[in-house]
Amino acid sequence: MTDQARLIYLTAPDRATAEGLARTIVGERLAACANILGPITSVYWWDGKINEEGEIALLFKTMASNVPALTDRIRQMHPYECPCIVALPLEGGNPDFLAWIAAEIRPATIPTR
Repeated sequence: MTDQARLIYLTAPDRATAEGLARTIVGERLAACANILGPITSVYWWDGKINEEGEIALLFKTMASNVPALTDRIRQMHPYECPCIVALPLEGGNPDFLAWIAAEIRPATIPTR
């Protein structure tokens, strides 16, 4: 089985946190690219009640083999007790772009918790 490209979706409490996560993850080459999408409103259950908060959404492009290390690294840095971090398979797209993702990441060498 070949390594498949992944899109990682996550949220952050504010722009400064999102920018710090993006710079670190891309700088450590756990992802080829990060997109900071901007303000969103999240409505969710937490501690037995419905909450509504402003957040910043982010997307990272990486490969399946880097998802565990990328997830661990985000969890180390993220201020939330239980951050939203989900990996979605990229089933298709521009082959040149997908090859670029694979070329720009490095195998994970960041120690996990």
